Amino acid sequence: MCGIAGYLHEGFTRAEALHVRRMAEVMAHRGPDAGGEFQDERISLAHRRLSIIDLSPQGNQPMFSCDERYVIVFNGEIYNFLPLRAELEKGGYGFRSRTDTEVILALYAQQGAACLKRLHGMFAFAVWDRLEHTLFLARDRIGKKPLYYFHDQSGRFAFASEIKALLELPGIPRDVEPTAIADFLKYLYIPAPKTIFRNIRKLPPAHFMFITPDGRSKIEEYWDIDFGTRSPGTLEETAGELLDLIERNTADRMVADVPLGAFLSGGVDSSAVVAMMSRSSGRQVRTCTIGFNDREHDETGYAREVARLFGTDHVEYVVGDNLAGTVMLLPRYFDEPFADSSAVPTYHVSRLARKAVTVALAGDGGDENFGGYEKYATELQENCVRRSVPRPVLRLIGGMTRGGGGVLMRKAATLAHSALSDPGRAFYGSNSFIGDNAMDRLMSAWLRAECRGYDPAEHTLKYWHRTEGADHVTSMLYTDLKTYLPGDILVKVDRMSMANSLEVRAPLLDHRIVEFAASFPSRWKIGIGGKKKILKRAFGRILPRQVLERRKHGFTVPLDRWFRYDLWNLTEERLINEPAMERWFSMPELRRIWQEHCRMKQNHGTLLWTLLSFALWHREYVRG
Repeated sequence: MCGIAGYLHEGFTRAEALHVRRMAEVMAHRGPDAGGEFQDERISLAHRRLSIIDLSPQGNQPMFSCDERYVIVFNGEIYNFLPLRAELEKGGYGFRSRTDTEVILALYAQQGAACLKRLHGMFAFAVWDRLEHTLFLARDRIGKKPLYYFHDQSGRFAFASEIKALLELPGIPRDVEPTAIADFLKYLYIPAPKTIFRNIRKLPPAHFMFITPDGRSKIEEYWDIDFGTRSPGTLEETAGELLDLIERNTADRMVADVPLGAFLSGGVDSSAVVAMMSRSSGRQVRTCTIGFNDREHDETGYAREVARLFGTDHVEYVVGDNLAGTVMLLPRYFDEPFADSSAVPTYHVSRLARKAVTVALAGDGGDENFGGYEKYATELQENCVRRSVPRPVLRLIGGMTRGGGGVLMRKAATLAHSALSDPGRAFYGSNSFIGDNAMDRLMSAWLRAECRGYDPAEHTLKYWHRTEGADHVTSMLYTDLKTYLPGDILVKVDRMSMANSLEVRAPLLDHRIVEFAASFPSRWKIGIGGKKKILKRAFGRILPRQVLERRKHGFTVPLDRWFRYDLWNLTEERLINEPAMERWFSMPELRRIWQEHCRMKQNHGTLLWTLLSFALWHREYVRG
């Protein structure tokens, strides 16, 4: 795993090359083992290396093709590089290293952008053609590895693994995009291709980009998920095939020239990955777990049980000491507002793992592929009501229950309102963390005016509408695979692991598993048989019943308590009494929310975390 950066500009100067070196230096946490640079009269490329495969200097980057026409900087891992290498060697290509990087170079030299369909893994890379003076950039299908870019009308183009690297270049504006704040308040992250900065963009997952010699750019999508093809086998047969596929992908991700371990929460997915690692490895697997001094959120007991079951070398860490210090660190690595609070345990489990290993396997992807989140079951119930209860009756129920004080009355009002909505917009509502009216009250008058006419739902509806004609489960899973997974989950794992110079691999997110899961009938994923039905059927061959039937816990943190105790001083200083926040938020409304929470009149933990995350980011990147 690495950090990559580059700057393309006609009439490239030596001073600009020094800025590119600085771009790489600020990402040294992504690659502490080596650094390298390449410059010519048009471009400068820089790389920071976390050595995983071929630890020798021959694996360093930027790397040249054997004819030295192409130069690459690459971040990620290609898991099928050995068979690809063998194929290329038969064709006469002479390799100078044992790396997957050189395989990408050779494949690109032969096939151009078509090489992307041959690569199995996680990646973001850039290839400079020294003959044609073109730059090619690409990002993996699921979006595990990040790629940001800046492109202005003068033809200047820059890219990097992290936003902070782009900000090292002189003349890169730091203008905040107001609608990105609306996105952030709704989703708790900023969906691609937008970033918090008006002039910096994300290359979306499964896309590549060409920069031509005259400075023009072209972006294309090279892969999508097809839910149209159906698996012909029975549930039992398909569950067996699924397990075989996951086991092969797990074994592929255990190839490394450095120590390797796993994240273990005690849930189904991480437990299954550990079970498969134990079956594949001749050595004891190192497992890491994070816990809390709060029974409701602590999973260490479950993880300990699984660790004993598979005889792992198990370590734990309880989050508690210097919590405020950890929270203040987060904006430095996310570079834009990001409010998934499970970033805190992800940071600590990565830090814990890095003490013993350089690579860790994780169970991410099971919920998005196989319908594991509770919200999917709730949405299915709402959609059933939408189809079966006449709209006049729903309006009547909504009118009768609106403003009701009891829990049942509020649930009935919410259900009626959601069932009256278009299915795509209702799913957007369930994925939103603040209502429109509450967001309007919270925004400052200036920010509200800047966002007038803007609808954050467009990020959700864009993908929901791609599934027109599909069943409700398919639409939900596809939309989350294209939005929530790459925008939240994978950003969190990448930044928190890379902050600790740790590579994380997720077998369940191999694109072939995503494609295979897309071929299953939706009833095999979620329905009367519960959630993740076929995945649990597959894992039933390697996990005991008590693990499979355990109620889903989720990687949650005790936010409500944190804000009343551990984070009280930090919130007072950096959010409530911070004058810079007046530009963005209504301070009377902000103080009302804070007082309600402190006096235990209502829990606002998630909203306060969102606002504090913004305030800490603002202090780091705008005020600072």
